Amino acid sequence: MTGSLRFPRLSWRFVPVWQRNYLVWRKLAIPSVLGNLADPMLYMLGLGYGLGRLLPDVDGMPYLTFLAAGTVAYSTMNAATFEVLYSSFSRMHVQRTWDALLNAPLTLDDVLLGELAWAVSKSLLSGLAILAVIWGLGLYGHFWMTLWIIPVVAMVGFCFGGMGLVMNAVSPSYDFFLYYFTLAITPMVLLCGVFYPVSQLPPLLQDISAWLPLTHAIDLARPLVVGNVPPNIPLHVGALLIYGSAGYVIALALTRRRLLK
Repeated sequence: MTGSLRFPRLSWRFVPVWQRNYLVWRKLAIPSVLGNLADPMLYMLGLGYGLGRLLPDVDGMPYLTFLAAGTVAYSTMNAATFEVLYSSFSRMHVQRTWDALLNAPLTLDDVLLGELAWAVSKSLLSGLAILAVIWGLGLYGHFWMTLWIIPVVAMVGFCFGGMGLVMNAVSPSYDFFLYYFTLAITPMVLLCGVFYPVSQLPPLLQDISAWLPLTHAIDLARPLVVGNVPPNIPLHVGALLIYGSAGYVIALALTRRRLLK
């Protein structure tokens, strides 16, 4: 394939891009982490304790445990999405950091892969923080099973990082991202089982939910929290990797057309 549609040429040169983003983030690490954690933590503790005391067990587990498992995936999704939208857009369009990087012996393939790797790293921190709360509150079934949530969190970050880079490639301004949150992220939060079982939805919405990446993330994370092996692991893992990989390839083509035309 030629032009903007050629296949990615991957190399280890993405590592300096990741390192550059890490060094910048390290200066503001504490407020950054607190900002990413505040929203999911408030939802989990506020709804988990407040609403949870009014509800019976949900899917065989206390509501706080049910919600905490969904929040792991929700928090990871948000962290990856915000990073590849607002932060990556700032580096690409406002600060022109990508222009400077492309004057080094790097390709756009390396730059986008570095951005995606950094988004996975940021989302991993958010997911681990929620997981630490789950451990601290004793909301898990078997501790060793919950360790498998860590690779799940990384895959969720990869999935939504790749998808978000597509939006970053076509966005003319920060305001454009509101459409993505309104039309994609918020519906997934409401349809994919973060706050209540998908089985409570009408059949049509259940069918739609089955195709959404957040559903696959939650279907992996929730059984692990309570100490069970998730069903259909290859299906869920494959879906997350396909969404993320396709997003990266499409984002690379669109960004190449935008910056290198």
